[in-house]
Amino acid sequence: MTIKATVWGENVHERTNAVVARLYPDGMHTCIAAGLNEDFEIEARSVTLQDPEHGLTEEVLEDTDVLLWWGHAAHGEVSDAIVDRVQARVLQGMGLLVLHSAHYSKIFKRLMGTTCSLKWREAGERERLWVVNPGHPIVQGVGDYIELPHTEMYGEPFAVPNPDEVIFISAFEGGEVFRSGLTYRRGNGKIFYFRPGHETYPIYHDAKVRRVLKNAVKWARPEGSRWIDACPNVPPEQAPDPVVVKGEGLHKPGEEGFK
Repeated sequence: MTIKATVWGENVHERTNAVVARLYPDGMHTCIAAGLNEDFEIEARSVTLQDPEHGLTEEVLEDTDVLLWWGHAAHGEVSDAIVDRVQARVLQGMGLLVLHSAHYSKIFKRLMGTTCSLKWREAGERERLWVVNPGHPIVQGVGDYIELPHTEMYGEPFAVPNPDEVIFISAFEGGEVFRSGLTYRRGNGKIFYFRPGHETYPIYHDAKVRRVLKNAVKWARPEGSRWIDACPNVPPEQAPDPVVVKGEGLHKPGEEGFK
């Protein structure tokens, strides 16, 4: 079955910075989606911050198996209502890939429950992303490491919860290291944070980076039935076994807070 991916792009730097516009003339989001569409198992589209409802309508999210998120300069412009909507879909089972500076996105900070802060430096230095979990589906076909000749440095400490799995650890020319590939589960949804992707370098044209994103989409696709968030009241007569009501309960039918 085809995996339906939606690439969300902030689409700000592409319109305001000549270097980014030259590297990604159709937008970073379009480049990422094109890389995914190289795989016949994936059907990817892209939407942007500037679209109505940021492109993430109920209909679009309902038709999305995996959402990829790239943001940097306009995190605060993302509507909280849209963040609520995306969070609900992740909990139901939609996969989420958080890319590069989207570590500071509202949705990632919401799902992590932490600041998601880190050290950084933009000096065009070399990065090697070492594969530290070689049996994981996300790194198949990648080899021992990915080398990016010029990139932005991210350094530890990375203020996120302890991940379920660490997939990559980056080593930078300046000596810093960083946990560059992390997995989490929230509700039924799988989350993968992947560090590379600074806008002034051609990182999303790199074949190995594209391979990781394709693998990650396949890994993060929904599994099993959808979890519907609900908190139903179960009357005693509907319990699997007989229940004898004892004492006065706090909640009564019809009262505020009774469900």
